[in-house]
Amino acid sequence: MKNKLKKSFSLLLAGFLILSSGCGNNTVPTEADLEPGEITFDLDNVDNSTNDTPTSNGTSNENKNSSSDGEFNMLFAGDYIIYDSTYNYAATLANGNGYDFKPMVRLLRPFTKRNDLCYYNQETILGGEKVGLSSYPCFCSPQEAGDAMVDLGFNLVSTATNHTFDAGEEGILESYKYWQKQDGVFMTGSFDSQAARDEIHILECNGITYTMLDYTYGLNGFILPEGKDYLVNVWPCDFTSPEEDTEYQAYKRQVKKDIDAVRDKVDFLIVCMHAGVEYSPTETDYQRDMAKYLAECGTNLVIGTHPHAIEPAEYIGDTLVYYSLGNLFCAQMQDDYYNKVTSVMAEMTVKKVNENGKTKIVFDNLKNELMYCYYNQATWTDYMIVPFSSEEIKTFLPDYKDVYEHYKEIFLNDDKSLYVVPCAQ
Repeated sequence: MKNKLKKSFSLLLAGFLILSSGCGNNTVPTEADLEPGEITFDLDNVDNSTNDTPTSNGTSNENKNSSSDGEFNMLFAGDYIIYDSTYNYAATLANGNGYDFKPMVRLLRPFTKRNDLCYYNQETILGGEKVGLSSYPCFCSPQEAGDAMVDLGFNLVSTATNHTFDAGEEGILESYKYWQKQDGVFMTGSFDSQAARDEIHILECNGITYTMLDYTYGLNGFILPEGKDYLVNVWPCDFTSPEEDTEYQAYKRQVKKDIDAVRDKVDFLIVCMHAGVEYSPTETDYQRDMAKYLAECGTNLVIGTHPHAIEPAEYIGDTLVYYSLGNLFCAQMQDDYYNKVTSVMAEMTVKKVNENGKTKIVFDNLKNELMYCYYNQATWTDYMIVPFSSEEIKTFLPDYKDVYEHYKEIFLNDDKSLYVVPCAQ
């Protein structure tokens, strides 16, 4: 469904930005179509055209009597964390010419190639060598790590995490510059100015308008410079309880303001929430309260990150909520069930349908794939993301069937109707 990507930047007095991602049925306005003061640019990107989306037993919340007014395929994946062992290995793969992360993520290409929108969470800031590379506990990652994901076709990126301010303001600004250079990619969560933070982005794919918002619970104790709260969207949590946390409750007004600014301008609204307890298999009261509030505000899809482990997913009304996708890619120590190196990657068809004269968003063919991030624990090399459904999982994770059943049970805890792709046999 992917054609050449096109961006349509509308510089309007109203102050919102429309990006046309060219996912299949887009038209670029002619000069006669433009409003006064409106400018349109065409930007080419890689053509990954394919119609090879597989069939599955995926669930759907679509009324079969409804008619579709547009659809696209979407993928969303978890945390992408770059440790020093990882970028040192990437340097080895690059043979002294920078950093090459592409071989480590290559098995994701069949997934990204068949999807129009591909999301992941950039956990560690891509400040690059200009800022100075660093690892745990304060990360600053090579920008080549982002290059590998963009090359695969990832075009939606969240950057509001507890590590966003690890390299200070300079790290955020260098990251922001990097993402602004990536044609056809939308990044949100961290910004270089109040104007950039407040700018409204309306994107379009196959006749469906959409946008994404992004928030993190905190910054590992770092405090943003005075007057520069725009650098990262922080929805603060003090880890008491949502009801008693006055700062948390107060920030809901900002979240609602952000949502209200876009809700009537888009068909499909995604909100990413970086929150929860690390390595926990269950969502917290904060995560549930956030998800409930986002659903009440009209969010269609809530993507949770941060716990670095798989947590359940569920529907809250028509809102699809993933509390934690887990680590897509990292170099954290492995325990008996590999919770720090397993994740969920979801695929679905997003449809705009007409029901009784009203349009709504529904999800069809929803399928959830378990992923494993392998590395050689003796040498901290040979990193590779491997799907549990792939025959290669047998080589990289001999007890993959037990691990698969363990995380399938965790993921389905809140909603057993969700479909999980079977592991290799």
